[in-house]
Amino acid sequence: MRENDMLEKDEIFSKVLRAGRRTYFFDVRATKADDYYITITESKKFTEEDGSFHFKKHKIYLYKEDFAAFTEILEEMTDYVLNNKGEEVISERHQKDFKREYQQETVSEEKSSEKSFTDIDFDDI
Repeated sequence: MRENDMLEKDEIFSKVLRAGRRTYFFDVRATKADDYYITITESKKFTEEDGSFHFKKHKIYLYKEDFAAFTEILEEMTDYVLNNKGEEVISERHQKDFKREYQQETVSEEKSSEKSFTDIDFDDI
């Protein structure tokens, strides 16, 4: 079998999820025995100060015998996070451009603290 034929046989079905600097690849692949398994690959883009970039990839192999337990635990974990923290994304605070948003929050905090400020004249005491 030619190399291209093996690649086509190996990649059965794929989906991509782009999420900011991260991209997730979900692929159904075939074993040598022609059974199927799933790979989940996280690819994260890192940009250097000089403008160049590189990717770091992490891959998980998930086999059919583990699908039910994996799905059950993943659902339990996602339910736990959503039930305890809601769907609002708060991790954006740690991104590079958060300062701009933080400065806006600070200005509104200062305005609200000015409203609650009481001017005291020490001559009144």
